[in-house]
Amino acid sequence: MLRFYTILLFLCLRYTVTAQKEVDSLPPNTLNEVIVIAPKKQLNEKQFKSLATLDEFLQKGGKVNLIRRGTYAWEPLINNMATERTLVTIDGMRIFGACTDKMDPITSYVEISNLAQADLCSGQQGSCFGATIGGSLDLKRNASFFKEKGWDFGLNHGLEANNLHQIAGLSATYSHPTYYIDADVTYREAGNYFDGKGREIAHSGFKKINVSNTLGWKFSPNKLIETSIIYDRATQVGYPALPMDVSLAQALISSVKYASTMAQVPTNKFEAKVYYNTITHQMDDTTRPEVPIHMDMPGWSNTGGFYAQLERTKAQHQWLFQANSFYNQSKAEMTMYPKNPTEKEMFMYTWPDVRTWYSGLFLQDNYTLNCHSELKLTASVGRHQNTVASPFGLSSLQIFYPEMSQQKNRWLKSFGLQYRLQHRSLEYSFGTAYSERAPSVSEGYGFYLFNSSDRYDYIGNPNLKNESAFEINASATYKTPKILLKISGNTFRIQNYIIGAPDLDFIPMTIGASGVKWYQAINYATLMNFDFIAQYKAFAHLTCTAQIKYSSGQDSHNHYLPLIQPLAYQLSCNWNHQKFSATFEALGNATQNHYGQTYGEHKTADFGIYNLSSSYQFKWSQTQLLIKIGVENLTDQYYTTYSDWNKIPRMGRNAFINLTAHFF
Repeated sequence: MLRFYTILLFLCLRYTVTAQKEVDSLPPNTLNEVIVIAPKKQLNEKQFKSLATLDEFLQKGGKVNLIRRGTYAWEPLINNMATERTLVTIDGMRIFGACTDKMDPITSYVEISNLAQADLCSGQQGSCFGATIGGSLDLKRNASFFKEKGWDFGLNHGLEANNLHQIAGLSATYSHPTYYIDADVTYREAGNYFDGKGREIAHSGFKKINVSNTLGWKFSPNKLIETSIIYDRATQVGYPALPMDVSLAQALISSVKYASTMAQVPTNKFEAKVYYNTITHQMDDTTRPEVPIHMDMPGWSNTGGFYAQLERTKAQHQWLFQANSFYNQSKAEMTMYPKNPTEKEMFMYTWPDVRTWYSGLFLQDNYTLNCHSELKLTASVGRHQNTVASPFGLSSLQIFYPEMSQQKNRWLKSFGLQYRLQHRSLEYSFGTAYSERAPSVSEGYGFYLFNSSDRYDYIGNPNLKNESAFEINASATYKTPKILLKISGNTFRIQNYIIGAPDLDFIPMTIGASGVKWYQAINYATLMNFDFIAQYKAFAHLTCTAQIKYSSGQDSHNHYLPLIQPLAYQLSCNWNHQKFSATFEALGNATQNHYGQTYGEHKTADFGIYNLSSSYQFKWSQTQLLIKIGVENLTDQYYTTYSDWNKIPRMGRNAFINLTAHFF
């Protein structure tokens, strides 16, 4: 704790915010947080590690935390809410993972080399592409502009010492006044990593290749068509916090977009997109030295959808109208192979071929009251339908729910009101909102899903009501050329809060499980999040930033909720002069005293680590080369965080080198 209070005192002196947070890039009429990743495919020497994974970039965000089950594919949390209560999209496309254990979050199917930014909307404001309570994260990919620029080639290469993580990538873009091409490929391969005590963490390596391609064609001065495809394939992915690994996680994501602006009124814009994606996921335990019984657990998710939106500015109004719809098929199965060859195999559907059809409308109006203030209204309504397509899966669930029907229809609503006032260096905002969501496929139709953290088998409940949330949020910002101070917070009261509850009358399916839990809705739960950000430009070339976050959550029985972040802090100082830059980071958490013991969570100790990196940029006539070297966890600290599944330790000291080159 001494380390924590020392750094906290240093924070209070004057420095603040993370270097990844581009506060000035926020549009004046939104409250989104924008995590800039690779603007316009330029070399960015301000980033701590140029070739970090997307997970490492996202955890720099003020409202994004991540659940870590291994080195690869961390699950994002928004406002301390998991993916059931949030939305993650890629360029507005709805995509659903195919793993019942959440080993394949949507963020795992993209690479930072083909992303421009991540747009984060908190709470109900994230309802643009569907129903959400906690918020949304839209991953926006790079796209070239229509201009006479010609070819631009890129080369990436990196190496990390701790787990011998190798990164190699190539990119090529071509820009023309009437068309453009963006192509990118990235390969990653990592072995097992070592913790702060020098111990090897088995089953923590992975291999991955990601290919991305975008083609744009302007067939008239104000109209364009864009086609896009992403292919991502990960193999030999280890998950040390889980009883199984992954032999294959594969995604094919495609879309076609049409966009136009009205020549007479250039502020009016129309955009429409159709998309289709297919996900395949195969869990595997054959690499584990000893298992009670061998299992195969494949899963599939296929989604097709569209959205059409119109942006229009008229007088004091800035309107956004959107219609969106998707159709998803989620199916997962499990086959158990007894060690005795004379015994029969056991088969069951863990997701019984659930078909989800959603259609919704979204409206947003930014109404300018005067030169200093505006009022933002958002509202959405959607029809949500679930159908169990497998007769075998339906009959399995009807063992527990005899009156269960094959189909379930729901209506989901949301609305929000936000007031914003800006005067000179000060800005204030206040808001309130109401939102609803339907139970996820696992919550509604999951069949004996094993949770390795609390060691219970979970069974879904198709009779669950819609979960709803009332939200209040506020923020205050003070900004000058040298100083930025921002304090923000929100609170959620979630009615019919869905969570697992044990039932002693049933026997678990998984060998060694503690029992069976049913997804049930308790009366309510409350969540509160607080975030303080500051930034100080000490000298012409030195900027220091820091952040303090605090969250709490309790259910209606005054029990603490699981996976709620304790008091966290982060300090970053960046020196940037001409072609040279250097960054120092200090970050950590306080002791997690308020943990969800009722829900199987255990206490987590405090920690603090330090990171250091520097870079130098070489420039020739048609070439730019950025060399970045650094060390993470400088003191080789042994630690784990509240969001590390089963308390697997984090990586120890890790030196890295990143090379990024552009050829024009």
